[in-house]
Amino acid sequence: MFTNWHRPLLVNTLLMLGLALVAAAGILVDDRMLLGEPIWLKPLKFGLAFALYSGTLSWLLSTLTRARRFGWWMGTLFAVAAFAEVGAITTQAARGTFSHFNTSTDPITLLATQIFTNGVAALFLLQLAIVTLVLFQRGGDRALMRAVRWGLSLATVGMLLPVYWMATEIHQRTVVDANGQEIVMYQSHDVGAGGDFRVPHFIGLHAIQVLLLVVFALRRVDERKRARLVTVAALGCTALLAVAVVATAAGY
Repeated sequence: MFTNWHRPLLVNTLLMLGLALVAAAGILVDDRMLLGEPIWLKPLKFGLAFALYSGTLSWLLSTLTRARRFGWWMGTLFAVAAFAEVGAITTQAARGTFSHFNTSTDPITLLATQIFTNGVAALFLLQLAIVTLVLFQRGGDRALMRAVRWGLSLATVGMLLPVYWMATEIHQRTVVDANGQEIVMYQSHDVGAGGDFRVPHFIGLHAIQVLLLVVFALRRVDERKRARLVTVAALGCTALLAVAVVATAAGY
């Protein structure tokens, strides 16, 4: 089943699933907390999210009919960037300190900050390249191609939103890490009075999995009708993302 899937992304999927299991165990045996949450919760969430997304891209790149070699390289670089990003998050969690927005000057945190800064840009550009590649593909099941194109486009928007809000919403604050040390954070997930950009980010990033599930659920429906229903589902996901963006910007 997986013989034609993109191997580096498939390996990354397995590694992320392994991390999720380790992080889940960490939540049970490690009682350290960051801002009221177990220190291993963030690696768990990122491990599951990147496992799901890397698995989707691994399958998607195996379906390309044009520029397959270019797609292979884009997927490989995406896997490397994702592994580095989540690796830095896990390292900081194990140290009992914050991964993102941390202004500490110890060597490990400085290295992690560089990985986050460059990794986010790399992931976005690689995502954009893959979206462009998919848009130029021809043939295949119309419903599936609509789901993939809409899903990847929404995922790209979902990845861009945090970048925009981090550049326009500055929330510097001082917090205490799991080791009892005060840490100055140069940013947060907050938008306005109470919004959180992680909500629209999550909706946009994982819309493609929802749309692919719709395609699978409608696999016995006539192709033309299935394509129309996928379009309706895609418009629904777009509307949900738009509502989440407005609510976040309004501070809800």
